[in-house]
Amino acid sequence: MTNTRNTLLHISLAVALGVSLALITPRGYAGLIDSDAAQAASERHRVKAMLERPELAQALENMGLPPRDAQARVDAMNDVEVAQLAGKLDLVPAGGALTTQEWLLVIIAILLLIIVL
Repeated sequence: MTNTRNTLLHISLAVALGVSLALITPRGYAGLIDSDAAQAASERHRVKAMLERPELAQALENMGLPPRDAQARVDAMNDVEVAQLAGKLDLVPAGGALTTQEWLLVIIAILLLIIVL
C-alpha cells in the first residue's frame, strides 16, 4: 500500500512539474518576414558589396577614405537613403560603360550628398 502511494505521489509530482514547466516556457510565434525589411537589407548588402570590390576599396583608400569608414557610413544610413543609393546604381549603364574611377566618383558623390542632407 505504501509503495502504491509513493508511486502515485511521484507521478503526481512529475505531472505537476511538467505542467508548471510548460506554463513557464515562452511560446514562439511564426510570422512572415516583412518584404520591405527584406528588400532594404538586400539593397544595403548590395551597396556594401560594391564598396568591398578591391578596385573601389583601393580608390577609396587613395582618396583618404578607408573602406571601413565607407561601410560605417552605409550602416549609418536609413533604409530610404540606402534605397536611393541602390536606385542610382541601377541607373548606371551595364557592360563596362563606366570606369572604376567613374564608379568611385558616383558612389562618393552620392554618399556625400546623403550625409550632408
